[in-house]
Amino acid sequence: MLHVDGSCHCGRIQFEAEVDPSKVTACHCTDCQKMTGAPFRVVVPAAKEHFKLLQGQPKTYLKIAESGNRRLQAFCPDCGASIYATSEFNQEFFGLRVGTLTQRAELIPQKQIWHRSAMTWLNQLDHIPVFEKSPG
Repeated sequence: MLHVDGSCHCGRIQFEAEVDPSKVTACHCTDCQKMTGAPFRVVVPAAKEHFKLLQGQPKTYLKIAESGNRRLQAFCPDCGASIYATSEFNQEFFGLRVGTLTQRAELIPQKQIWHRSAMTWLNQLDHIPVFEKSPG
């Protein structure tokens, strides 16, 4: 288990958790693409007893997935940063958004799901120019 801490972009929501790094998943579903504005989202589950909100209260909305799963999406009401998703009825696990975690570099995806929606250009990124900061 790895102790992690995180926050939304503006810092209003802060939390900590214990997570298993072997459970990190990259999701390529079109819902994750739209909700992040990115080609995929990286998530790690935290059990209810290992997740603690330290500051703030996220706003939630209900998203019904293609699978029929009813998922509460939690995000900061100020900056809009996505914090986690959990089941509408059984909130025993929280799918933490790895990008909000201080330890995100240590949480390497161990599997990819909904790959049928993956952007075909993802495997070409190592062939394009790289800049350490914006080239201006």
